[in-house]
Amino acid sequence: MMFKKILIANRGEIACRVAATAKKMGVRTVAVYSDADANAKHVLACDEAVHIGGSSPRESYLLGARVIAAAKATDAQAVHPGYGFLSENEAFAQACADAGLVFIGPPPSAIKAMGLKAESKQLMEKAGVPLVPGYHGAGQDPAMLKGEADRIGYPVLIKASAGGGGKGMRIVTKTEEFDAALASCKREAINSFGDDAVLIERYVTKPRHIEIQVFGDSQGNCVYLFERDCSVQRRHQKVLEEAPAPGMSEARRAEMGAAAVSAAKAVGYVGAGTVEFIAEPTADGDLKFFFMEMNTRLQVEHPVTEAITGLDLVEWQLRVAAGEPLPLQQHELRIHGHAIEARICAENPDSNFLPATGRLDVYRTPSDAVSFERGPHARVGAPNAPNAPVRIDAGVREGDAISPFYDSMIAKLIVWGADRAQALARLDAALAATHIVGLHTNVAFLRRVAASDSFAHADLDTALIERERAVLFNAPHLAIDLAAAGVVAHALAAEQALETTDPWSRRDGWRLHGSATRRFDIESQGTHHAFTLERSAGTQTLVNGTRRWPLAIAPRAANTYDVTLAEQRTTLTVYATGERFSVFSPDGSAVVDEFDPIAHSADGAVEAGGLAAPMPGKVIAFLAKAGDKVTQGQPLAVMEAMKMEHTIAAPRDGTIAELLYAVGDQVSEGGELLRMAPAP
Repeated sequence: MMFKKILIANRGEIACRVAATAKKMGVRTVAVYSDADANAKHVLACDEAVHIGGSSPRESYLLGARVIAAAKATDAQAVHPGYGFLSENEAFAQACADAGLVFIGPPPSAIKAMGLKAESKQLMEKAGVPLVPGYHGAGQDPAMLKGEADRIGYPVLIKASAGGGGKGMRIVTKTEEFDAALASCKREAINSFGDDAVLIERYVTKPRHIEIQVFGDSQGNCVYLFERDCSVQRRHQKVLEEAPAPGMSEARRAEMGAAAVSAAKAVGYVGAGTVEFIAEPTADGDLKFFFMEMNTRLQVEHPVTEAITGLDLVEWQLRVAAGEPLPLQQHELRIHGHAIEARICAENPDSNFLPATGRLDVYRTPSDAVSFERGPHARVGAPNAPNAPVRIDAGVREGDAISPFYDSMIAKLIVWGADRAQALARLDAALAATHIVGLHTNVAFLRRVAASDSFAHADLDTALIERERAVLFNAPHLAIDLAAAGVVAHALAAEQALETTDPWSRRDGWRLHGSATRRFDIESQGTHHAFTLERSAGTQTLVNGTRRWPLAIAPRAANTYDVTLAEQRTTLTVYATGERFSVFSPDGSAVVDEFDPIAHSADGAVEAGGLAAPMPGKVIAFLAKAGDKVTQGQPLAVMEAMKMEHTIAAPRDGTIAELLYAVGDQVSEGGELLRMAPAP
């Protein structure tokens, strides 16, 4: 019998996503929330909500006992863990069962079997699933691990045995780098998973990350719902995912699917899971694949599988957890079209993907996008929603803040097309229509990745971003003349809103005789630009030095203008927040500031000799002490933000004069971490 009420032990977009399907099925929902999430979208998406602790996950979402107490207090019958947090925690799944609650996921034994990467690989080896050469043993002596890496041969991958999501993972290219990489990997693993055990594997060159969605029920049935290619990654975390995998033959798809089902059956799997493989191309153009790990939960990228199958995987989860058999068998499953998901994150790609925090002053998504909140038919893809090619899964609203306590993902943008070419075109258009103001995001970077030769031609592997670095990073933004035209358009619209019928009170530069000029001083990417707008006899000209462009502006909608600059017409959307203007066009975007020479000359960062925190976070370690001589590029400190470690290096040679924080301290963005004296 279907549940009457479930508790969702997660936050953000996945909590909203689960709540929407539960509502469709007539199942009531209970949210849990931390101090930081008191007014979060997922709290309002559920029928009830229970506060479970402080802002840090260790004070709230990772406290299984509080989650279970909330479920019992609200008479929930089951707990959906979402992904992350407690979703792959064997002890939590068992505690739910002991408390009389259904854990909407696999049995604790399956989580245990697949949760430790080393043990799972030993199990897969017995099941005949191909493995990457490596060390998967229990021994964790650093010298022994280094010896194993030397034996396997570099490059090697150090990987947290209890890990996932790219955390606790490092590529090591030579023996001299091993000790520092191992120490960092273990720190990140203990902080993220409470277990610092690692395994060592040969790093496959030109690897593709291909995963198979599996589903099992309590009657012993198990199917695979085809594959997803998740090769486009940064810091071992996925950026773009698509289904089906480009270039996958039907024979290889069936072989990988069968291997994934065998892996799931080997541990008595029930519910949604993902078997992840590393695949490398063979000389004949096919793929050779190796088992990597199994994620015993729903994946972040599950929407692309939903898009190509027309199925609701959360509905399947609830039905299977309630004891029902799988809704479909293998022979009934089909692939329809192609889908791509882009993870929109609060981060700065041009600064090594440093996470960003701040308020979503503007959060606008494509007008044709659907979301699960809109009901049972608001589902992208075929065959159920052929006229809904764009979907947004988000746990935020305009005005919400992105905090340093959780991961950096703002939303997931999913597009569907009849084929990959159509999906790519829709992805670019949807990203162009995604306007976020208030903090750094990767939206423009995602557009560049999707348009890169490698991605456009499906030349995929996990090094794609590095291979395309020249076109992906520090790329030109929207042309400065167009950005200036956007500022001018916004300024003129503001003036027109204040106009009166009295010509002497008008603010648009009207003159009885002659022309009028107005100067616009703006700054973009650290460069000052002076523009002049000349207005005479009904015409307008934008001037920058010796360059002149005829300019025509026609308002289209709020903040949106049709702009013709030197006979080239485009549409610009402009948002003003204080003295900052964010300008968006179909061809790109730019952020410009009104330039105040007086304020600019007085503006100062950290005083000379200081080293500032590039993002808000917690100090994990100082790698030098007062009095130490350091060289440019030498690691000096390690900070943790949004569940990832970030190493901060010396900007120049010098001597450490003073450490201004202690390990464990929280530091705001721009906070002075330490002071350096010049090298003697």
